[in-house]
Amino acid sequence: MTTLQELLDTHGPRESMEYDVVVVGAGPGGLATAIRLKQLAAESGREVSVCVLEKGSEPGAHILSGAIIDPRALTELIPDWKEKGAPLKQAVTRDEFLFLDATGAKSTPDFFLPDCFKNHGNYIVSLGAVTRWLATQAEALGVEIFPGFAAAEVLYADDGSVRGVATGNLGIGKDGAPTAEFQLGMELHAKYTIFAEGSRGQLGRQLIAKFELDAGRDPQSYGLGIKELWQVDPTKHEPGLVVHTAGWPLTDDTYGGSFLYHAEDGKVAIGLVVGLDYRNPWLSPFEEFQRFKTHPAIAKYLEGGKRIGYGARSITAGGLLSIPKLVFPGGAFVGCEAGTLNASRIKGSHAAIKTGMLAAEAAFAALGENRSGDELAAYPVAFESSWLHAELAQSKNFKQWFKKGRTTATLMTGIEQWLLPKLGMRVPPWTIHRDKPDHACLEPAAKHTKIDYPKPDGVLTFDRLSSVYLSSTNHDEDQPAHLTLKDASVPVDVNLATYAGPEARYCPAAVYEFLDGPEGPFLRINAQNCVHCKTCDIKDPTQNIVWVAPQGGGGPNYAGM
Repeated sequence: MTTLQELLDTHGPRESMEYDVVVVGAGPGGLATAIRLKQLAAESGREVSVCVLEKGSEPGAHILSGAIIDPRALTELIPDWKEKGAPLKQAVTRDEFLFLDATGAKSTPDFFLPDCFKNHGNYIVSLGAVTRWLATQAEALGVEIFPGFAAAEVLYADDGSVRGVATGNLGIGKDGAPTAEFQLGMELHAKYTIFAEGSRGQLGRQLIAKFELDAGRDPQSYGLGIKELWQVDPTKHEPGLVVHTAGWPLTDDTYGGSFLYHAEDGKVAIGLVVGLDYRNPWLSPFEEFQRFKTHPAIAKYLEGGKRIGYGARSITAGGLLSIPKLVFPGGAFVGCEAGTLNASRIKGSHAAIKTGMLAAEAAFAALGENRSGDELAAYPVAFESSWLHAELAQSKNFKQWFKKGRTTATLMTGIEQWLLPKLGMRVPPWTIHRDKPDHACLEPAAKHTKIDYPKPDGVLTFDRLSSVYLSSTNHDEDQPAHLTLKDASVPVDVNLATYAGPEARYCPAAVYEFLDGPEGPFLRINAQNCVHCKTCDIKDPTQNIVWVAPQGGGGPNYAGM
């Protein structure tokens, strides 16, 4: 493997470009940051140079969400979004919340449904389409967007502050040596760098560790969201219907829930979110999702339809108590990189847009004072006084209650999000803390009974490989695997021996396979299947797997998701 220093010595130095602000990630949070900066610049008559790096082949290619969007933040950012053609076409018309057992479903009366589960005024969307539209708005304002270029390295100034990022090198072969197509990465220098990589960002993870940004916070917690898009029988389609469920097929001690959204044009988005703090290593979130679709209350919508899309993504779900410090010298976090998703509402795009706006306003003010490389202290202050902070404070205990079982969690969610607001209390007067990261929750396989999942029928239920095919995932096979191991012996010696090889089950894309070889079992990594969900980086019990960005825009290319 050729080292970065060797590449620089042979091919360097790297070219560099200078900007006032560099944004890493062209999702809703990153694009909102860029748009707001350019809006403020236009209003003041000042010039502010902004560029956005996006690891996907285009903005929106890697975006996956349910999704229902609360338009509050979008309206603040772009008040005339309707006139400008934003793809928010299907308003929510009706909510259902079901508690499932193996064969039946109990509906929650609307009167007892907490506001967090109500969606009046919201829209069922393809978040990928919304992101593509936001990118056009940003470019119209003069933002430079570079798709297909992953930020692979944080650059630091002599004083230790963040100086920008460098894109990954291209044309590195599977053996780690440069090929004939080799291109050295480029450095992008900025006065401030905003990180909007989404859940479990590669560089964000490094920054949290370097600056100890999670000190005094609860460990972050994640969920794995698995989604399919269906074209359904028109007689079974109810545009605007939103169905959420809890219960079966997950056990009472496993956090999770499902969604089924009737979008426009006869399409239904269906998915399952499984908390990655589950204990049983035999559990497979992908198989649980396939099983979920066979429930009579769910299958009735899909029968006679056709599956047309598939994807998976981790979500940062720890809530307010797990949000790291948002700023550090020379940079800041926004959106799911910061962990501002509201798990109780199953919504994060409005939070991403709002945090992007707040970070942009703080950065713009700092630039106006000729500052650079310091902490944007105004950003967390503004966040703490915002409607978003108030919203997250109300749901601060949501995920934690589920560690005490579904019955307790259901009761306490009702108290905190239904009863207390009726009594005039928006924020629970008590706080429940978590003390273990998700990977530490996994228990040895010997403590649990193996789960035998049914074989897919190819009609309602499917296997992983046919699912990955629908995600249009592609990676150049002549490159080093972007799923790296700190110690190659650990998967067999520890994970397989103690946990029965959980990576073969928690991965929703058939990346990890344990096979028998002449010298015994070994782990094969099918990196070309990776849909960039980051589950392995989060759930690996030994934290031996490290996800890094692949070369050249590889990964899924979601359409309509």
